Amino acid sequence: MKAIVFKEPGCAVLTEKEIPEPQPGFVRVRVKAAAICATDLEVMDGNIPANYPIIPGHEWSGIVDAAGSEEDRSWIGKRVVGSNDVVCLKCEACRSGNWRYCSEFEEIGFKRDGAYAEYIVAPAYGLCELPEQVSFVHGALCEPLGVALGTLEKAGAACGDTLVIIGACSIGLCILAAAKAMGMREIVVAASTKKRLGIAEEMGAVRTIATEEQDLVEEMKRLRPNGSHVVIDATGMERCIQQSLKLAEKGGTVALAGYGRGKTMGIRIDDIHINNLRVIGAGNNWNQHQKAVDMMAEGLVDIEHFATHKIRLEDYEKGLELARKRPEGFLKAVFVNE
Repeated sequence: MKAIVFKEPGCAVLTEKEIPEPQPGFVRVRVKAAAICATDLEVMDGNIPANYPIIPGHEWSGIVDAAGSEEDRSWIGKRVVGSNDVVCLKCEACRSGNWRYCSEFEEIGFKRDGAYAEYIVAPAYGLCELPEQVSFVHGALCEPLGVALGTLEKAGAACGDTLVIIGACSIGLCILAAAKAMGMREIVVAASTKKRLGIAEEMGAVRTIATEEQDLVEEMKRLRPNGSHVVIDATGMERCIQQSLKLAEKGGTVALAGYGRGKTMGIRIDDIHINNLRVIGAGNNWNQHQKAVDMMAEGLVDIEHFATHKIRLEDYEKGLELARKRPEGFLKAVFVNE
């Protein structure tokens, strides 16, 4: 099979590999779509621990074509998306549904080979059937939509709450889509440039702010002097996190959904302490794929237009360059296999 392999940090190649065989409890999926995530670039740059050489890719969809156990053969021929969490299923964390707290946790695309290939092996216990009305490209975006759903869940967001989202990346926009679907109101989206803010407005943001032109904190003081119920940072950038602490109402919630690249950052503790803020880490979101699929199937969210560039595995260099440079009009590049 064709596969894109990150041999080591800074080195990506398209190569031929043997088609993998699924072990008991796992299935093999013929990949139909695999989206490029910003964290894949972090793996390529060596900023996220990975088992090199590694096939990246954790946003995927496809058709099951083999099963490692007889009891899982019923999946063969079905359109699916699936969890990337490889866990023991026996420990207390797993039994409570908190798979990513499992001491044996490994994630596909980081510790195990992922979906930048023609085939992927995934755990049968994490599969979700993809209805015919949801395209494979749309299905590959269940993972970032699931991250958004998990972030809102951890933040305790509720219908009628006001929201500020910092960052108009795919996660930030997925949060916007999910927040609109659940009935949050007066949603403001801020980003460093106007590149994607037009899309945020089309998706229902009541206001967008380009911080290269306006001071975010001052503008929000004018728009919402008492602060917002929920503020979500989707950037992982120090300046944005510092600002998020100033945008929440007294007793409000700040959810940190951006990857900080291992950096130590400075914050003003009194912004949290005096205002009784609830600050939540919103990484490691799990078991949200089925909810994401159901919302897509019922037409509650529409993020298929996020896939602005559909490319072949052979054109992987173009895809990775697009994801890194993010030119005007770019949101997401997706590898597609016919």
